[in-house]
Amino acid sequence: MTPFLRPTYAGTVSETTHYDLIIIGTGSGNSLVTPELEERRIAVVEEGVFGGTCLNVGCIPTKMFVYAAEVAGTIRDAARFGVDASLDQVRWADIRDRIFGRIDPISDGGRDYRVEGEHTDAYLGHARFVDDHELEVLITREGGEHTVGTQHRITGEEIVIATGASPVVPDVIRSSAVPFHTSDTIMRMEELPSRLVILGGGVIAAEFAHIFSALGVAVTIVNRSDGLLRMLDREVAAAFTDLARAQWDVRTGVDAVGARTRDGEVELSLSDGSVVSGETLLVATGRAPNTSALGLEHTGVQTHEDGRVVVDRFGRTDVPGVWSLGDASSPWQLKHVANQEARTVAHNLAHPDDLRPFDHRFVPAAIFTHPQIATVGLTEDEARDQGYDVSTKLQRYGDTAYGWAMEDTTGVLKAVGDAATGRLLGVHCLGAHASTLVQPAIQALSLGPDVTAHELARGQYWIHPALSEVLENALLGLTVPGDVGDAT
Repeated sequence: MTPFLRPTYAGTVSETTHYDLIIIGTGSGNSLVTPELEERRIAVVEEGVFGGTCLNVGCIPTKMFVYAAEVAGTIRDAARFGVDASLDQVRWADIRDRIFGRIDPISDGGRDYRVEGEHTDAYLGHARFVDDHELEVLITREGGEHTVGTQHRITGEEIVIATGASPVVPDVIRSSAVPFHTSDTIMRMEELPSRLVILGGGVIAAEFAHIFSALGVAVTIVNRSDGLLRMLDREVAAAFTDLARAQWDVRTGVDAVGARTRDGEVELSLSDGSVVSGETLLVATGRAPNTSALGLEHTGVQTHEDGRVVVDRFGRTDVPGVWSLGDASSPWQLKHVANQEARTVAHNLAHPDDLRPFDHRFVPAAIFTHPQIATVGLTEDEARDQGYDVSTKLQRYGDTAYGWAMEDTTGVLKAVGDAATGRLLGVHCLGAHASTLVQPAIQALSLGPDVTAHELARGQYWIHPALSEVLENALLGLTVPGDVGDAT
């Protein structure tokens, strides 16, 4: 996937073709063509590869790399369990080709299905609005029925903007002309570097630092904030930053003020006067919605300052019949959010008299770094800011039976509750299998808002001695009205 650029439109435009529905983007937007809508005339427009960020450059390939990294890390750590093992070699090309050998055919199959399928017309190119319901499409890719370089005018009774997001590259890097990778390109490198510099301290930076360090690369992280993953609960973010410093060279509270190549490496000059260098530079400073080149200025569609399309709780923009979902409009750049929004918009397209709202009450997230992190609900600071009588419990993995088996010394789960009602408000986990361990809390918050934390803990069995006892004990450690629970 490449950043959304402004292609040059010139030449003859075809006669206008009208559709009942036009979908711009084939990530979660591709799932909008449900059986309820198949009788409509539908056009799908895709400038890049089919499947969007998650399939091609995000969730799926990164987690496949993470799993290889976990295998490598387990081998290196085996001796402390009395198992002697050695990591003989990391075959980067084999890891990479195994991953994309599975992913690329899926993306190609999605494209072929839309190009050759009965229910859609596919335009492999860039779309821009010329009016509220009128698009001009420049064909930029081969593989469809339209010739590369031709321009097509299409109109839609309804249009869905699902164009995703692309990496943000700071001016100091872009203007320097130094070679660099983003998350869109680094996974397809020909060879592993010996040293990697990562600019950024968010989710992408944390995950790739884990991947490459576990595969034997020396990693340096440069981040302008004082700590990493500042969007997390403050206590969890601080704990992770400490663990990151023990694994990688972490420079915080500094900006990159200059960049150059020297002796075949990339050097970054930092605002504190220091210099860091590496064979490869990964820019991981966030992703921005792919909306700037859509011609939205020719429509009544409004955008936020960061480029996100403004939508209401049903996914509607300010223009009747124009919708948006996923990273193009959502503040959560998460595939499970985009999928939920796509299901909602698909229903609303088919049932205009029975609109359903997006469900953004309890959006969970996981970061597949080392150790893994997962979170749902309010942080402690957010809960206090909202006026709750906050109760917290920090439960260590190592204080449970399975934590002993793991010899865990760093894993923690923090539960946040309301002492006035006993309700659970949030859970934030740092440790092995965090993304799985947090799931019962997601379910409890989403489906049982009237159940207290202690009722959740005592109202079901918890397998002993499973890791889920970490969550059980954290729930029992929260204060509830008339608390007589056993928090041991």
